[in-house]
Amino acid sequence: MLRRYLSLTIGMLFFGLASVVAPSIANTKTDPADLTHIQQPHDLVEQVTQELLKTISTHRESFTKDPESFFGELDVLLKNVIDFDWIAFRVMGQYAKAASADQRNRFAVTFRRELIETYGRGLLSYGEQSIVVVPPKKAISGLKSIRVVQEIRGSDGVFPLVYSMNLTRDGSWRVTNLVINGINLGKIFRNQFIQRAKQFGGDIDKVIDNWSSSAG
Repeated sequence: MLRRYLSLTIGMLFFGLASVVAPSIANTKTDPADLTHIQQPHDLVEQVTQELLKTISTHRESFTKDPESFFGELDVLLKNVIDFDWIAFRVMGQYAKAASADQRNRFAVTFRRELIETYGRGLLSYGEQSIVVVPPKKAISGLKSIRVVQEIRGSDGVFPLVYSMNLTRDGSWRVTNLVINGINLGKIFRNQFIQRAKQFGGDIDKVIDNWSSSAG
């Protein structure tokens, strides 16, 4: 069951949430980048979640015949929402500084693509759970980092999600980590990278070539 919730929530993350509405989904001419500068992080999480659920509904029946269309829309929705470059750097841990700029860039691309495709499939299993953003308990004006709490509520219980979000220099909010029901995804992926680096004798290129975040 945890894997199902990990799969569901990866798409809402990580969720790194700055470029919010994919025009092809929302049928609107609103520029997604504009919204990121006027929305508070809690509103941003709420709107991205709703757009994500629309995407799931749109592609649920057609996914088998056209998976790339689904993955493409997820990528458009999330590429500026999730700070994949920063997350990938953190996942590389102690190996990030030893890696070349090309290796860091290549891992960021691989990390982003693999998450979108692997967990995108899990998103399609979304059922009848309700998803609620918990209002902040105190004023957040002026803060540059914040945790946004969201809850997945279903018949089998309530699963809390805690988004770590940072304010970028251009004034947009991005998710930099996600804790699901007490499980820190950033730490999980970092441990996976370390294990594989040891497996491949510290060869970062081999780690990147064989990367799969769904493996244990």
